Amino acid sequence: MNEETTGIALTMLTRHVLDLADHLLELDAPRVIVAIAGAPGSGKSTFAGELARRLNARGRRSVVVPMDGFHLDNAVLEARTLLPRKGAPETFDAHGFIRLIKAIKAGEEVFAPTFDRTRDLSIAAAIAIPADARVVIAEGNYLMFDEAPWSELAALWDVSVRLDVPMPELRARLIQRWLSQNLSRAVATRRAEGNDIPNAQRVIAKALPCDFTFDGQPARA
Repeated sequence: MNEETTGIALTMLTRHVLDLADHLLELDAPRVIVAIAGAPGSGKSTFAGELARRLNARGRRSVVVPMDGFHLDNAVLEARTLLPRKGAPETFDAHGFIRLIKAIKAGEEVFAPTFDRTRDLSIAAAIAIPADARVVIAEGNYLMFDEAPWSELAALWDVSVRLDVPMPELRARLIQRWLSQNLSRAVATRRAEGNDIPNAQRVIAKALPCDFTFDGQPARA
């Protein structure tokens, strides 16, 4: 992605975030739970973080809860021969994540795990969701995903958002993730094509309809 394209993408991201923030500020509810869904590499973490920052700046207390905190530990994945597929739907504690969202929906104070990419492990109770948090923004690949048990989540969101990025762009971003870890292009490409890209294709193939797509426009009246 060149500098001009990057600038356009950032401008679009800002517009989408502002549109969604305006929509959320219009909702009169004690707590709103927002799902930011999309394939790996679609920019969910960046989008969720910027949305929370702008809502907080406008006086609406907001917290981001990443689904990645529910990665199964590497030892569990290795025992189940799933370590090479880390990031696939079956490599997460889906039921644990669903229980967390239900607790958040109840409006009480909740603590959630986060994922440390440097150490490649989850850290328990690292994120506090206080009782006075008006907006909770969950972000992850499988938040609007038509496979059990993930599909149970669709009924729990007050607002659902999908970041829809074309597959060629996702492929480039996913390879770049590994290149940024000082892997050779050949190894980075093998890593992405062996796991990340199949996961992205699965997310896209099993996507449930969302209230908003990446362009920030309502998907339904």
